Amino acid sequence: MFSGLLTLLRIGSGFIVAKVVAIQTGPSGMAMLGQLQSMIAALNGIVAAPVGNGLVRYTAEHDASGFDACRPWWRACVRWLQFILLLTIPVVCFGAKGLAALLFGEQKYAWVIVFVGLALPLSALNTLLASVVNGQQNFRRFISLNAISVLAATAVMLALAYTRQLDGALLAAAMFSGISGVVMLLGTMRQPWFRLRLWFGSVDKSHFRAAGTYVAMAVVSALCVPTSLVLVRNILISTVGWTVAGQWQAVYKISEVYLGVITMALSTYYLPRLSTISGYHAIKAEIFSVSRIVMPIVSFLAIGIYVFRDVAIDLLFTEQFRPARDLFAVQLIGDVVKIFSWLFAFPMLSRGAAKWFIGTEILFGISLPVLTWFFVGQYGVAGANMAYAANYCLYFAFVWRALRYFAK
Repeated sequence: MFSGLLTLLRIGSGFIVAKVVAIQTGPSGMAMLGQLQSMIAALNGIVAAPVGNGLVRYTAEHDASGFDACRPWWRACVRWLQFILLLTIPVVCFGAKGLAALLFGEQKYAWVIVFVGLALPLSALNTLLASVVNGQQNFRRFISLNAISVLAATAVMLALAYTRQLDGALLAAAMFSGISGVVMLLGTMRQPWFRLRLWFGSVDKSHFRAAGTYVAMAVVSALCVPTSLVLVRNILISTVGWTVAGQWQAVYKISEVYLGVITMALSTYYLPRLSTISGYHAIKAEIFSVSRIVMPIVSFLAIGIYVFRDVAIDLLFTEQFRPARDLFAVQLIGDVVKIFSWLFAFPMLSRGAAKWFIGTEILFGISLPVLTWFFVGQYGVAGANMAYAANYCLYFAFVWRALRYFAK
């Protein structure tokens, strides 16, 4: 219930921001913002890799034994974080012009990339603190701090997008996770586990290697998913132009936001729950138990969005986005398959099945732009939605068959 309330807040925030950006920048601005957000997601995923799902798992497993039992894992995760930040920040800042040219086709937005790089430590801190609270299953604090973060970051984004149009929207996107990190820090610094001795010090090699498994999985995911989406947009931009790519981005954005209702619940409840159980049959039973709740909700939301898609376009965007109404049907089918497949894929994270996870992320991260290139060539912009749905159908078939091998 609490994760649902938070997600409703995030949905409202996302829709309001989308409306302002649509009015101020039009479809081409929406496409540019999507490109930047994909890069931010990749970089945030890389730097947060040591303090994300792995930290949730180790905290959930050892929290009952006290902070000292968690300490070796926390220190190992922070040591990985230090290494990654030292490597990533200089690469992003010095490579800003090249990244800007790749994303936007011009270098004048390199300054935004530099802002993204400088905000990475706060973004990683946000993930670290949230992961501990989540792993402790202190859901009230987790939800309340995230709600405050969403409100604060959204207020900044709206103000900048309204006053500085596209430049403001891009700058706000660069700062979003950093603002959340500040809020999370202020909300947790008085907690008994917020002690430097628990986080910094000697690290055992076995703990370091175990945490490295999650680092590898998260880095691969952080690179594959956003990069795949950047390639999809580049295919659309080169084939049908920035405006039509922005219309596709509007539909994808709606999917992304409403599916947050489900993904928040999965990360808040489902992952810690899977981390506390073991065995193929027990994990399979949990999957079907959660499916009976999750899948009717996803299906209901997808049908509702399809029925009211014209209303959604009127409320969230402008008349320039009207052609996007024809892209919803296949996209929403893909959304339903996506969530069902994720229910079967999450045990890869909870069991630390690195080889399976990395293999699937790379395989299906490559297949999406390949399918997009083929379908867009045949069917135009609608081909991107077809490729999305087809890719998740293939992904679901794979994880369904492979579950017994990684859910041990």
